[in-house]
Amino acid sequence: MKIEVRKYTKELIQDVIDFEERLRKEENFWGWEIDEAYIESVKRSFDDIEFNASISLLAYVEDKVVGRIDSSMIASHFDGSKKAYLDWICVIKSYRHSGVAQRLLSELLQCLQEKNIETLIALTAANDEAQKFYKSIPNSEMKDIGIWIDVK
Repeated sequence: MKIEVRKYTKELIQDVIDFEERLRKEENFWGWEIDEAYIESVKRSFDDIEFNASISLLAYVEDKVVGRIDSSMIASHFDGSKKAYLDWICVIKSYRHSGVAQRLLSELLQCLQEKNIETLIALTAANDEAQKFYKSIPNSEMKDIGIWIDVK
């Protein structure tokens, strides 16, 4: 299987919407709707300079998105460091265990190295399949406990 990784750009939004619709056919627990408000919000994000510190990559197989990874940079005065936060990695269920997630992560790590980012921080999904994936990543270590705090 040939996996092609592309940077997610505004021109590829429809490819991502198709991907998300296919995700929901296999597993429907995503917690947000693919409606006009969501699509408009995503479109606006590509024109907002605050998103310039984001890296989003898409994995294509036979011209269809089968996986996606999203991250953003974190600059902190705490220790003067620049890190990245892994916001999301997802692969269509029927393409899991075929190297798609590993390829996306590898490409993301390469992008981060080019930006002199040394650490990628991630909250991990609680399901067993995700935990197994994260524990298999070379040079990684499970630390601390994640927390979600809703501001609104």
